[in-house]
Amino acid sequence: MRAGPNGQRPTAMHRQPVSPPPLRDNWFHRMRRGEVPPPPVAMLLGEAIVEVDVQAGTLRAEYLADERFANPAGGVQGGMLGAMLDALTAGLVDATLQPGEVVATLSLNLQFPGAARPGPLQGHAWLGKRGREVCFVNAELSQAGKVVATAQAVCKILPVRA
Repeated sequence: MRAGPNGQRPTAMHRQPVSPPPLRDNWFHRMRRGEVPPPPVAMLLGEAIVEVDVQAGTLRAEYLADERFANPAGGVQGGMLGAMLDALTAGLVDATLQPGEVVATLSLNLQFPGAARPGPLQGHAWLGKRGREVCFVNAELSQAGKVVATAQAVCKILPVRA
């Protein structure tokens, strides 16, 4: 511990209290606290955010693909999985924003290494790199312990337009 201006080390009684981390007041965190409703697409996708760690740059969510998402072969249509992956990647960036900022997906590259069936899916997103205006985010969807879809997204941070 460093000595104070009078040459003495601070005691427990003289230490400055540690303030709690700042309360994030952007849209994403207000939604998580139940102060604003989730977007309609989150309800369509059956999205439930399980965990977000802004410091680690990770987000976990669950989705429920219902029968309406099925293609003629009975699997979940890739576009619906893409919507879930877009929600994961943009949602993670959303969690890092300051009030007055929004996120837009510039590109979303999708891969489908497995087939998904209607039912629950688990999503995980992680931040590759976050700059002031551009973020690189990765995500994957799993079902029954197997990865069924992955994505790499490039997201842009924009000011809210009045």
